[in-house]
This record gives sequence, C-alpha cells and structure tokens, in this order.
Amino acid sequence: MCDRNLKKLAKILKENKLTISTAESCTGGLLSSRLTDVSGSSDFVKQNFVTYANEAKEEILGVPSEVLENYGAVSAQCAEAMAKGLRKRTGCDITLCTTGIAGPTGGSKDKPVGLMFVSAFYKDRMLIKEIRLLPKLPRKLMKYFFTQKAIDAALEVLK
Repeated sequence: MCDRNLKKLAKILKENKLTISTAESCTGGLLSSRLTDVSGSSDFVKQNFVTYANEAKEEILGVPSEVLENYGAVSAQCAEAMAKGLRKRTGCDITLCTTGIAGPTGGSKDKPVGLMFVSAFYKDRMLIKEIRLLPKLPRKLMKYFFTQKAIDAALEVLK
C-alpha cells in the first residue's frame, strides 16, 4: 500500500534531490519497506538500519549508554540521539527514527504498549513526537500506524 502522504514525501525528496535514512526499533524495518515501496526510491533512500537492541543503538548509531540507562530506549532523548547518530553515520539530508513498544506484551505504567517516539532531523531542525496508540491494537497494525506517524513527521520537519 502506498498512501498519499508517502507519495507526497517521495515527491518532495525527489524534486529537491534530498536523501533519507531510517533507524527503526519498534517498526522493525516496516518504515524502510514502505519507503522503498515507492518506485524510484533508490533516488532518495540511502541507508536504513533496524536497531532493535540497545547494543545496536549504541554500536550503529552512537546512542550514549547514559541516555539508555537514564531515560531508556523508549524516550524522546533516545529518539533524538538516534537521529543525530544516524545523520553522522550516513550523511543523509533527513534522518527518521522510531523507538517504542508495539506489544501486545511489554510496557509499563509509565511506558505502555502503544507508546512511540519518532524523530525527524533535517538541516538544523529536530522534530521529536510522542505518539500514543490504543494498546489493544494488533501488533502489525500498531507498527503500520507507527510508520504512518513517522512519515507524517518527515513531512512536518520539511515544512
């Protein structure tokens, strides 16, 4: 499925000769998959990573262990560090990152199933959004909605 906002994002990226990279945790590669569902995506998609484990966030993206220890992987601070580390690693114009809890198990009172942080970094603009979806959504649907929110965030940071 290739929706209107995804097509809009692809058009902006192509027309402005911008590149994008993603680092995903809770979406497990679905965001990357959706971006590459667009014909011609090789013009703008450069490198994508699934950094599911904390060790991957540290090793691949350079997320400081202090961020993970003090705030956790599911936090605005981690999402920001992921986006900055991804920019440093890839040199892409836009970095787009997701970290959250897709469920149906896991989560806590403070960080329930359905919580995600998305970061979109473009030029000097960092956008971080906290997303809360209904915890009873099926995991696949949760991940899909998380990717939709990430695509929306990318469009927002480009404005």
